[in-house]
Amino acid sequence: MDDREIVKRIAGIIGKGKTEDDCAKIPFGDIYIVASTDMLHEKTDFPKGCTDRQAGWMSASVTLSDIASSGAKPACILLAAGLDREDRIDGITKGAFECCKKFGAELCGGDVDSHDELTIVTTGIGIVRKEDYVSRKGAKKGDAVYVCGNLGHAQKGLCGDRRYFKDLCEPQPKVFEGTLLGKAHVSCMMDVSDGLAVSLFDLSDLNGCGFDIDKNLVPLSEGIGFDTAFYYGGDFGLLYTCSESLHEKNSLPGIKIGYVSENKGVRISGTDAERKGYSHTWDKQD
Repeated sequence: MDDREIVKRIAGIIGKGKTEDDCAKIPFGDIYIVASTDMLHEKTDFPKGCTDRQAGWMSASVTLSDIASSGAKPACILLAAGLDREDRIDGITKGAFECCKKFGAELCGGDVDSHDELTIVTTGIGIVRKEDYVSRKGAKKGDAVYVCGNLGHAQKGLCGDRRYFKDLCEPQPKVFEGTLLGKAHVSCMMDVSDGLAVSLFDLSDLNGCGFDIDKNLVPLSEGIGFDTAFYYGGDFGLLYTCSESLHEKNSLPGIKIGYVSENKGVRISGTDAERKGYSHTWDKQD
């Protein structure tokens, strides 16, 4: 069982509409207050060589990326740390504070306790006008598909390529780009932290549509192959759809990689893509 199956079970209790997007949205007058929370563990999320400061930065950036994917402007981050050693809190706090400051949020509190394994939970609050909020739902046939941000950098860093190790440990959430895309009213959007391929499949399932991706259009950085860029996660870019005319009219950030189609699933230059990417898993028990 993976985290997507777990979310389906949660949706059966609280309602599907509350689990479809990266953020929860709370109506407040003519705005939405958006909220997101994330949990990172040292064994599975912080790679060897990642400093405490970078662990704090990464934790804040994960939640800021979720807020960005809704078109919202981040307001604040709360950080709760389960510490295996109390001296680690200084570096963690500095990293989270620096990340928040760079992307226009305030690190404004949290909680600490002891834990056998370093565990950091970040909760973020953002604000967006109702008309500028962007859901994962809304892709339309004929829309173009765009990606904003680097692809495959985190995986290459994880595999030992020192050129990209900082990208792995200090990801740069597309906060400013997300607010621009929200104001332009793109049709749907999500972040690609779990990988571009699985994110496309998530949108396909939710929207009842498909995606035809041109392999030659997917942006590749130096030393990064297509499979690494397409299938692996850890890069906090944005995936969105909109008409080409809207994109051109507003000079929006992002590179076109394909189109929305009627037939569900994801195809790469006519060949079915594999449904794979990052996921949390639980072993089935008797």
